[in-house]
Amino acid sequence: MEVKTSLLDNMIGVGDMVLLEPLSEDSFIENLRKRFDHNEIYTYIGSVVISMNPYRSLPIFTPEKVEEYRNRNFYELSPHIYALADEAYRSLRDQDKDQCILITGESGAGKTEASKLVMSYVAAVCGKGQEVNKVKEQLLQSNPVLEAFGNAKTVRNDNSSRFGKYMDIEFDFKGDPLGGVISNYLLEKSRVVKQPRGERNFHVFYQLLSGASDDTLKKLKLDRDFSKYNYLSLDSAVVNGLDDAANFRTVRNAMQIVGFMEDEVQSVLELVAAVLKLGDIEFKPESRCNGTDESRIKDKNDLKEMCELLGIEQSVLERAFSYRTVEARLEKVSTTLNVAQAYYARDALAKNLYSRLFSWLVTRINESIKAQTKARHKVMGVLDIYGFEIFEDNSFEQFIINYCNEKLQQIFIELTLREEQEEYVREGIEWTNIEYFNNAIICDLIENHQNGILAMLDEECLRPGTVTDETFLDKLNTICAEHQHFESRLSKNSKFLTDHSLPHNCFRIQHYAGKVLYRAEGFVDKNNDLLYRDLSQAMYKANHSLIKQLFPEGNPSKVNLKRPPTAGFQFRASVGTLMKNLQTKNPNYIRCIKPNDKKASHIFTDSLVCHQVRYLGLMENVRVRRAGYAFRQAYEPCLERYKMLCKRTWPHWRGPAREGVEVLMADLPVPAEEFSYGRSKIFIRNPRTLFFLEERRRQCLQDLATLIQKIYRGWKCRSHFQLLKKSQIVVAAWYRRYAQEKKYQKIKSATTVVQSYTRGWQARKLLRELKYQKRCEEAVTTISAFWHGTQARMELRRLKQEVRNKHAVTVIWAYWQGTKARRELRTLKEEARRKHAVAVIWAYWQGLKVRREYRKFFRANAGKKIYDFTIQRIMQKYFLGLKSTMPSVSPIDKSWPANPYRFLDGVHTELRRIFHLWRCKKYRSQFTEEKKAVYEEKLEASQLFKDKKALYPSSVSQPFKGDYLEISKNPKYQKLNSAVDEKVLLADVVNKINRANGKGTARIFLLTKKSVVLADQKTGQVKASVPLPDLASVSVSTQSDGFFALRLKEGSASAVKGDFLLSSERLIEIITKLHRTGATAADSEQLNVDISDEFLLQFKHDKVCVKFIQGAPKNGNSVSCKRKNNRLLEVSVPTTA
Repeated sequence: MEVKTSLLDNMIGVGDMVLLEPLSEDSFIENLRKRFDHNEIYTYIGSVVISMNPYRSLPIFTPEKVEEYRNRNFYELSPHIYALADEAYRSLRDQDKDQCILITGESGAGKTEASKLVMSYVAAVCGKGQEVNKVKEQLLQSNPVLEAFGNAKTVRNDNSSRFGKYMDIEFDFKGDPLGGVISNYLLEKSRVVKQPRGERNFHVFYQLLSGASDDTLKKLKLDRDFSKYNYLSLDSAVVNGLDDAANFRTVRNAMQIVGFMEDEVQSVLELVAAVLKLGDIEFKPESRCNGTDESRIKDKNDLKEMCELLGIEQSVLERAFSYRTVEARLEKVSTTLNVAQAYYARDALAKNLYSRLFSWLVTRINESIKAQTKARHKVMGVLDIYGFEIFEDNSFEQFIINYCNEKLQQIFIELTLREEQEEYVREGIEWTNIEYFNNAIICDLIENHQNGILAMLDEECLRPGTVTDETFLDKLNTICAEHQHFESRLSKNSKFLTDHSLPHNCFRIQHYAGKVLYRAEGFVDKNNDLLYRDLSQAMYKANHSLIKQLFPEGNPSKVNLKRPPTAGFQFRASVGTLMKNLQTKNPNYIRCIKPNDKKASHIFTDSLVCHQVRYLGLMENVRVRRAGYAFRQAYEPCLERYKMLCKRTWPHWRGPAREGVEVLMADLPVPAEEFSYGRSKIFIRNPRTLFFLEERRRQCLQDLATLIQKIYRGWKCRSHFQLLKKSQIVVAAWYRRYAQEKKYQKIKSATTVVQSYTRGWQARKLLRELKYQKRCEEAVTTISAFWHGTQARMELRRLKQEVRNKHAVTVIWAYWQGTKARRELRTLKEEARRKHAVAVIWAYWQGLKVRREYRKFFRANAGKKIYDFTIQRIMQKYFLGLKSTMPSVSPIDKSWPANPYRFLDGVHTELRRIFHLWRCKKYRSQFTEEKKAVYEEKLEASQLFKDKKALYPSSVSQPFKGDYLEISKNPKYQKLNSAVDEKVLLADVVNKINRANGKGTARIFLLTKKSVVLADQKTGQVKASVPLPDLASVSVSTQSDGFFALRLKEGSASAVKGDFLLSSERLIEIITKLHRTGATAADSEQLNVDISDEFLLQFKHDKVCVKFIQGAPKNGNSVSCKRKNNRLLEVSVPTTA
């Protein structure tokens, strides 16, 4: 179950000033102090957020806090800037209402940080995705760039915004950011040439000198020593906690993310360096023969370096600093400038150069972050602008800043009242007019087109004759003397009043936030903001790419004799446009307050906070919000919060929420005039009524807590008793079982013993009986055996006697037969001996005759036959040994048995050759036609790249597949397959190198018998088709990269867009197939393959040199390509070990 929370829970002080009781300035400030001491830096005034600068990091801006306030109602949690940002974002996303967030406060109050928090919160809660993340990153990274060029260290703030910024962030229908548009207001360009004591110039000057490399500073002709530049103050050059070198790297990185090209960044830095150089130009007076004074430059070295940076002729700029040309229709008048005028011209040029550079930066950022689609977008505007300023010395800048705050206060009151009135009408509550101070009379005093202060200032600036600040003040005294919000010494004296606090050269205006004394000195010059036409024309003659854009009025062919609009006129127009823009959006307000001037945490200065509360008009805001009903809440959360105060609504109300609230309020002692029922909300008039409800709720919660504790303790004791009882039953059951088992074991053991004794007695008795029976049987058997033995011996003696008689006869007969046999044997042996002697003698005789006959033949042929026999045996042994040691049938096996006999060297070598030819033939017989073609391609690749291209050895083991994308089978490329008529020989994904920045874009590479086709990888759309006859050559490097260039024949139809520079991991296969296809085509010449580390390519009308170098491994040992200039693309190949 989700726990419901509220703004009123665990409240420190009062979270919403509308509920403050009693309401006074002292109680207002005391409530801010109490919350600030407890690290509660945010407080509400209705829907307005008051933000106190804590001057330290607090753990309330974590990702967990973002998730906590995401999709929560505004008053559901404690006050936080995330609540306002979430309310604005959800209204924009869900209700399709354009929003604007107005952030105001004096310098050091935390306006810039508040705008960053709003943007970071919106970036965190909106959608995700590669494109969305890129847009969010660009929007967020625009801040460091603008802060570097528009922020500076002041006595009140180390990172003070010296310009007003309004950013429109554009969203699509899903709430995802698409882009943005930034508008800047009133850059304090006077800071470029002069800074008050204890303050610095803009951050970028110090960041450039601290963080740029030595080479960069050398190119910009700068030195790291701040003291060498007149425009940089030295007493505050180094700020504690501010790392200018690290911030410079951050700004460079942010400019790259936003989309600045490298040459654009260099141009910006050159202009910054030129501004520094301008401040070092000094002048000396000279007298002419006619008695007029003129100025000359003391040291021309700084002027020379500046002219070299901007590409201006030194003599042109030197003359512009010495002379001024005034044109009036057909007449030109040239006058010399004295030293004071020369210094004015120098400073005017520095201020205009820097302010126009800042405006160009804003425009350039807008080009990068603008939404790409032209459909209607939802818009959230964030306004970060100066707060109301009251200094000891207030001049023209404070005047127009306070004028802008008057307009913002006017629109705030109007929109707040309109919002209140619309809610009353929407809820059906009667609207009563609210008394409040309408500052329209002050706005009219300043901006009236006829009698307004700005109109009179413009009129005075355009008036011919001598124009000074005194004449301007006289005109004010003449026209505005009777105005109730205008005071001056003259107007006071005319009414016979004396005010010694009002000097003669000052005037005072009663603003909504209090009286402000303005010094008229400098109003006319600052409003004129003149830059001599000679300087504009000199700037326009510069060869620098950016200068011509910044000074278009310097074009001699477009000379405009009309006086340029004044600073006051331009600012009034910008404020008018801003007010119209804000009135079309739903406003959200953040009022920033700084607690002390020491930039220290835990310090709360009552007088300073009181001063800011007054000029921010916060008390007026509270009174407007409290003029009708101080508190309103929807029926459902109201009933959910206070239902325990009535028995009829507790614990559950079954009917509609409004009826439940009516029953609840009727049961409470609250007067009926203290509340009203709207259509969806209840309105409570007095905060005391709300605090009464909260006190009753607190008492009920205490009673409910006591009741819950009582019920819980009873339940816990019952549960413990039931558990003990259950445990006792289980223990008793187990014990009874154990006792019965022990008793059973004893009985069983006794029974076993008795049984064993009984069985033993029975067994012994049976044994005795069996032994007696056995002895009887053995006695009978013994007697019977002795009887049968006697009879057997008697019969044996009888039989032996009979056998003895028969044996004697047999022996005698045997002796007789033996005698006869021996006699016969001797006779036969004698006869056989005679026959054998005759046979032996005959055999010897026959042998003697044969040996005598063949003796002569045997002696002549015996040696040859023995040799042939020996050779035959050796060859037989050689071949049998060769059979057993024969190598494998693989053609790459180079082993062969050693030759055991030297006379067989030729045979051994020939057999080895024959065997190798035989196994090669056998291996070739296994090849298919496709495999033969692959090996032919491998052979051709070897001829093209072996010992020429470092990438070749790694490709030898890789088979040439050809169609890696399976074009014909993959349904994704069905459209592309139908667009290509011929058979696809090779299909793979390659990177097409962009000619502008060296980055790669994935393309599908198709090779057919007649053409080369490049198509988009995602859509399959054909981007380029080049016939093979139009290819002149292919260029590759000698290194291990995959880059190759398709060079087209001049004059061919395909050469209109120029050559192609591609990159692929399968470079060897692609070029080999391209070379074979070009060689076999009947209508094309042999395709040349150029292997070199530097070659030229034709890109449209320009020739670009592609140069390959070896460098240290970067980005995961990948090859990187960068465009160094318009004529050189440099490819860095990592050095292989």
